[in-house]
Amino acid sequence: MARKSNSKKALAGVSIEQTIDTLDQYSSNMRDIKPITPAQVEAYEQWNKGSNLILSGAPGSGKTFIALYLALQDLVKNRKKRLVIVRSVVPTRDIGFLPGTQEEKEAAYLTPYVGVVSEIFNNNPTLFTSFIKNGTIEFLTTSFIRGITLRDAVVVVDEFQNCNFHELDSIITRIGKRSRIIFSGDYYQTDFTNKKEKEGIAQFLRIIERLKTFKSVEFTWKDCVRSGLVKDYLMMKEKMTENKEIILP
Repeated sequence: MARKSNSKKALAGVSIEQTIDTLDQYSSNMRDIKPITPAQVEAYEQWNKGSNLILSGAPGSGKTFIALYLALQDLVKNRKKRLVIVRSVVPTRDIGFLPGTQEEKEAAYLTPYVGVVSEIFNNNPTLFTSFIKNGTIEFLTTSFIRGITLRDAVVVVDEFQNCNFHELDSIITRIGKRSRIIFSGDYYQTDFTNKKEKEGIAQFLRIIERLKTFKSVEFTWKDCVRSGLVKDYLMMKEKMTENKEIILP
């Protein structure tokens, strides 16, 4: 069933032309961000060739940042699309457990994107909220994605490792005409403990990796840009695992 909320109603009354006008106001403030690691370079190149993307791998490697940047860049260039951010709500898997209205519940999951959009547009912390209100950016959880078609959009599925097969299947079958999609996450950081659900994610990835319209980009500790500490930790974890000095749970 299609999601019914104040943000959805607002979006229904926003035309593509209004979204374009809003973007035009800020496009001059959008930073020209260059890729700085091999995996980031590959992601940029494949996106610019027209591929849909699977960005998977090490934490701190800029997967979410790149996904949102490429999506917003596409909005500015194509002048007709909106950005739709989709994610699951693990660990509860149902935001009904959180207090407040639906919008207040969702706000708990929006914090990372506020910072990313602010940084992309030269540190404007209020811009994300403005984009949400005028329909330039829409946030959906997998609980409310069935029964809708996402046309004229760039869809970013963030933290895809916390979506089960049925959620991922529902998301990709929502993609309509003139839309593109980016999956961002890390299979090995899933919050699932059930083996069947983990296998479902792997099966979904195997399916879309066979599609000519998708390119998979794998990020390793070498692509970590969060900090030197995180990079060193990831490198050491991989080294000790390979040498069988530790066995990860």
